[in-house]
Amino acid sequence: MRDYTQELLELVRLTSTDLPNQVETRLKTALANEEPGSAAYAALETILENVAMTRKSSTPICQDTGTPIFFVQAPASMDKDELTRQIRAAIELATKKSYLRPNAVDSISGKNTGNNLGDAYFPSIHFQPSETDAFTVDLILKGGGCENVGAQYSLPNDDLKAGRDLEGVRRAALDAVFRAQGEGCAPGFLGIAIGGDRGTSYIASKEVLLREPDDKNPDPDLNALEDRITAEANEMGIGPMGFGGKATVLGTKITSTYRLPASFFVTISYMCWAYRHHKLVIKGDEIVYE
Repeated sequence: MRDYTQELLELVRLTSTDLPNQVETRLKTALANEEPGSAAYAALETILENVAMTRKSSTPICQDTGTPIFFVQAPASMDKDELTRQIRAAIELATKKSYLRPNAVDSISGKNTGNNLGDAYFPSIHFQPSETDAFTVDLILKGGGCENVGAQYSLPNDDLKAGRDLEGVRRAALDAVFRAQGEGCAPGFLGIAIGGDRGTSYIASKEVLLREPDDKNPDPDLNALEDRITAEANEMGIGPMGFGGKATVLGTKITSTYRLPASFFVTISYMCWAYRHHKLVIKGDEIVYE
């Protein structure tokens, strides 16, 4: 099997240091909508200055370079064990080059491994079969602050008056945003999964964040709900970093999965303004970063 370590290293570097254009555009729009001189305006102005500086200097966008979460689509013929080894090697190299901060901490001993390599769950790698001969790797770097304000609800929820329907999903999502109160580095993005068991629902709520910020949900009901949740979250006035203002959520992405009759989970994965996601596509000798 070919060695893709250097290509994977470049994917890590790009994801850590270069904020996607669609995310940057949404931050610029948010800045234009805030009152000059306000705390919200100053926060967004600083964020955008940071985005430009880190892209130019190839340094991490945030001091917390996050949990590396890989979603891999690979042909059946590809050796998954070898590819896992290469991904881990790329992560170790990226840490040595300071594209990543050492973040892998043993939960029992408290010891940091120093190279971002933990057990089979760190970095997090999810494999899916590819329907073509193309090999694709999506990488999200998800910071600890935004991970801390993620939430999962089991519906019905009497406190929220949330039933097992899309209105219940809306109520759960807005409750999660309200409880965060700007923590998790607002303005952020919401990845929402409806259904599944507790574990698969969390995975799906992160995987849906692979969608482009500007795309539309093919399900018209979910698309309308995405827009409504974003709009109503911004009406709360929590604002950037909780300083108040118009920009609390920059976008919402929703997916649904099958569930057991007894369960109806709604899982919200909050993504901070540093929405670090890039993609590596390899087809034959062609290598593209998106």
